[in-house]
Formats: sequence, structure tokens, C-alpha cells
Amino acid sequence: MLRPTLLIATALAACPLAAQTTTGPASARRPVRAADVYRIREVRDPQRSPDGRWVAYVVAGVDTVKDRSTSDLWMTSWRGDTTVRLTSTPESESSPRWSPDGRWLSFLSSRGDAKGTQLWLLDRTGGEAQRVSNVKGGISDYAWSPDGSRIVLVVGDSASADDSTSKPKPIVVDRYHFKSDGPGYLGAEREHLALFDVATRRSVPLTPGPYEEQSPSWSPDGRSIAFISNRATDPDRSENTDLFVMEARAGATPRRLTTFEGPDEGPPAWSPDGKLIAYKQGSDPKYTAYNLYDLAVIPAAGGTPRLVAATLDRSIGEPRWSADGASLYVIVTDDRARHVARFPLATGAAAARVVTGERVVTGLSVGRDGGLAVVATTSDRPHELFAVEGSTLRRLTHHNDEWLSEVRLATTEGISAKSADGTTVNGLLVKPLDYVTGRRYPTLLRIHGGPNLQDQYEFHLERELFAANGYVVVTANYRGSAGRGAAYGQSIFADWGNREVQDLLAMTDRAVAIGVADPERLGIGGWSYGAILTNYVIASDKRFKAATSGAGSSLQIAMYGTDEYVIQYEAELGPPWKNQDAWIRVSYPFFHADRISTPTLFLGGDQDFNVPLLGSEQMYQALRSLGIETRLIVYPGQHHGIARPSFKKDRLERYVGWYDRFLKTESAAR
Repeated sequence: MLRPTLLIATALAACPLAAQTTTGPASARRPVRAADVYRIREVRDPQRSPDGRWVAYVVAGVDTVKDRSTSDLWMTSWRGDTTVRLTSTPESESSPRWSPDGRWLSFLSSRGDAKGTQLWLLDRTGGEAQRVSNVKGGISDYAWSPDGSRIVLVVGDSASADDSTSKPKPIVVDRYHFKSDGPGYLGAEREHLALFDVATRRSVPLTPGPYEEQSPSWSPDGRSIAFISNRATDPDRSENTDLFVMEARAGATPRRLTTFEGPDEGPPAWSPDGKLIAYKQGSDPKYTAYNLYDLAVIPAAGGTPRLVAATLDRSIGEPRWSADGASLYVIVTDDRARHVARFPLATGAAAARVVTGERVVTGLSVGRDGGLAVVATTSDRPHELFAVEGSTLRRLTHHNDEWLSEVRLATTEGISAKSADGTTVNGLLVKPLDYVTGRRYPTLLRIHGGPNLQDQYEFHLERELFAANGYVVVTANYRGSAGRGAAYGQSIFADWGNREVQDLLAMTDRAVAIGVADPERLGIGGWSYGAILTNYVIASDKRFKAATSGAGSSLQIAMYGTDEYVIQYEAELGPPWKNQDAWIRVSYPFFHADRISTPTLFLGGDQDFNVPLLGSEQMYQALRSLGIETRLIVYPGQHHGIARPSFKKDRLERYVGWYDRFLKTESAAR
């Protein structure tokens, strides 16, 4: 725990992470290995203190004994010369937030005897953290009032709380959208806002009823709370979220501010004078699977919203007001990178790029003095915390320096290709350690999921592991990906596996043409939509000698009612009984499984409700029936994102083992 100020001044001596460097001869370093999944630390959620002297943040790592991910709270000085670990418990802590006067640092945790995730307060003048809530349904989010006397909570209905002493009961399903990865089968429970009094430590409900609320934000005068909610007649049949404002008192009636038929998302950001609220406006409802978020502002009193960056054609996130209220900062997703931009409101001038370059910014905090703290990563450095000075970054944390001093990393660079119809496709090329110009290497085409994501200039352990094992790694931000504008992302609407396959094969051809890829030793693979596209490619082209397909599907009609995408399916393809041809068309890999000759490793979690294991089982069974070399790996107790650290390590090792088996044998090399 954080002790009095005297100890803070001496904390640097007890914190070797703050003094680590990556210097040292490359010859003394080792290649990356799968076990490094236990070593890398992820820095996230920066929060500048009200006085500007400190930044609180989260460091996520691995508890190897209990084989689970864990996270703790840390704090670093704005000068970057003092770093203090604030929590160290078997349970995780998250969501650090400063009280407005800077005395308290609050966080969420299920530590100790807490039932579910509760709110904790850590007094900066000294003492242990105290649990101050006991909400049966748990807390998922919260925000301090400007005067520090109250906290708005996002709490679950009490019926959703897990009671391990009760006997299992039948699951009653009566909702249109009735399942979700992680929560599982969905019942009548919702998440609502509650108002917590810091002095009495009591809470009262603000928004009871059949709807869910999220992303609460206080007005500067403390009288109102903005939030996001879907209040359609049947929210399960719509993804139309809107921005609402209500008085900060029990019994107040929420007032809807936005009427856009697509998603309006938060967190809402009030201007310093309380007159405007900034938020994210998504795409047309039918394109919500390919959302591009615009920066919007609307009068808090009501009125017509204005798109601040209507001509940007790039998705934005994390809107934050400048200290003077004249500008808005956002994180922009742009071709293989994510950078910080500033939009002046009064002049209507174009965005000014604040932090650019081949990097990915994932967190943004604006202090009262106008200073920015961000979390950023590059291809050769995991996430760390930085202060923004002009257009440059000053590093504040060094949580991965010790590990970086031990390993050799590959070289990552951009690569572009022309697809069959002339479309330019961009991606990344990772060269193996000790790369020799003119020599061809076994090459892996690795495909990102989404599809509305992108391969970026960020640290990526999987790519580094492949390069450490002698592979060239190629990625392609195929059509449907983020970072290239609305038309590029929406071009695959209801036409899956067509343009994406053209783009992926074009990038493969490019890697061969420039002399780095051995055309006789090509592998392919991906997770989620990356696995779906893997299946499309190997059913369309026989050049790949090995494939890995994780958490994918091919008989898409079998996914209807078994995964969580019913709204997208009916908007994009229509119900199967009305548009069978479309469903059969997007099920191409399954109905053409007899064209597959690529040995394929299928993987998935047995509790995945995003892309259920059913999809991998069907393709495994098809290839086994056809006599194609195949194997199915099932990770018990895992959802769509494999969470158990030992399973993450196992997955990496199986990838390398499968590719080595088919791409590094003598017959494959000839």
C-alpha cells in the first residue's frame, strides 16, 4: 500500500523497474520463446492526479502459481523519476480514479472477502485500502462527482450475482439475443446506475427498469450525469444506443439527447463549461459490424449534434477535452497505427496530429494543466506510459526493460500489395532473426480477426516468436479492416471471403515477388475472423502447406442461434429461411472442403459463445473424413479469448510445432 509522502520520495530505490535499460550486446541476448508470455507486462489505463504530479495506472501480468492473469495499481511521478507500486494482492485491481481533491485513489477489486467486484478507497495520506461498497451484483464502472462527495456506480442486478452455496437451477431463456461470450446465457438482469454517498457509504438506485446503462459522466457543476443506453422497444433487436442526461438524484427522469438510429457511444465527455458533451457516433445501423466512429458534440441542454471530424474518414476513440475547452483530443485509428489528434472547435480547422509515427496509442489522460499522459507501444517495445511534450513522447515507465535486455527482437516494416482489382492493401513484414538479404525463408501469412480490426505497429509476441524460429511473417489489412476508411471497411458487407481472399493472396504474392518468401514453404493462420478467412483461403488455393485455424467457422448457417451475432446476421444476410443462397455462399469453405489439401490445426475454447467450438469441430470432422492431416485442440473452460496463461503458452508452442512439421522438413524445403 502507499505510505506517507516521506516514503514516496525514497520509493525509487526499491523499484528497480524504474531504472532498467535495454542496453547490452545483441550477441548476449536470446531469441523469444513461448514462455515469455509469462514475462511481459501490459501497462494501461493512465490517470493523471488533480495536482498533475502523479499518474496512476494498471500493470497486468501473470501469476504463474495460480495460472491466471493478474493486475496491480502503480503510480509514477510526472517527472518519471519515482515509481511506486500501490497494490500487491493475489486478486486483481483495476480502474484507478483520483478523487477531485487528490486525497483518495479509488479502484475496483474482488480482493479479500468482497463478494464480486467492489469499490475500494486508498487514502494517500497513509493506511490500507478500504472496501467501501457491498453491492450484491458487483460494480463494473464508476465516476467521482466534481465535489468528491458522491460516486456514480454501474452495478449489476442483484439476481445476477453468483451464489456458490445455492443449487444449480435451470436456465430459462426468453430473450431474442440470449447469449454472449463470457456472461453466457442472458437472463433478465441488467446493469444500472446507482448513486453512492462517500460519507455514509450508502447507495441508492438511479435508473431501475428493463434497460442497461453504461459510461456515466458527471457535469462540471455536479448536478447532472450523462450516460449511454439502448432504449429501443426491444433492445435485444437493436444496437441503437443513445446519449442520455439526468439529474443526479433518485427518481429523476433521463432525457434523451441523441436520436441517430445507429450507435452513439461513450464515455460522454462534458466540456469544462458544461455546455457541450462530446461522444462517438457510429455508422449506419446495417454497418455496425464495420463501425467507423465519428467525433460528435451536442449541446447538453439539447439540440442538433455536430460532427467535428466529418471529413476524417477514420475511426476515433477516447474523446477528451483540452483544459481550456477549445479543443478535443482523440485517438485516431489510421493505417497500421493509432495516434493522438487534436480538433479545434471554434475555428473548424483540420485535426492537428499530436502523437504520430509507427506506434499504437491505447490510453489517454488529460490533466488540469493541459498535459497529456498516454500508453503507447511500438513493434519493438511493449506498452509503457509516456508524457506528451509537444509532438514527442517522454517515457515514464520501464516495466518491460528487464525482459527486453534479455531478448533479441525481429525487424518489422511496412509492406504493400496490389490486389486483383487494383486496390492497394497494406500490411506488415516481420523478418526472422539473422535475416540475410536474397535468401528466401519459410513464410507465414497471419490474419487478424474482427474483421473490423487491423494489424498495427505494436509489440506482438506471436509474430516475434515466429521470427525467432526462422519464419518470415506477413500480415495484410484486407478489405473489411479498420484504419482505411468507411468504404474500405464496408466493402465486404454480405460478401465474406471474396475480396479478403484476393487481398490476402495478393500480399502473399508480393512477399514472394520481393524475394523474402519461399513459395514452396508457405503457411497460413489466424484466430476468429482470421480463422474464418484461413478456411476460405485453403478452400480456394492449394499453395499453403500448413494452416492453423483458431475459433473459426465455415458452415455459417450452423452459427445462427449458437453464437452472439444474430443482429448482424439478420441485417446483413437476412434470416436463413428467407435467403438460403446467401448463407450457402458464405459457407463456401465447408461446402468445398473437398478442395482443401492443407494440413490444418484447429483450436478453440469449449465455452466460446462468440464463435462456438462447433465451427472448428465441423471443419475438423470434414478434413478427417477426407483424409487430410488435421488435429483439434480444445481448451477447457475458455471463452473466445484464451485467458489461462498456460493455455496461451501451449497455443504458441502448438503453432510453431505444426508449422515446423510441414514447412521445415526436407521435402518441404525442396
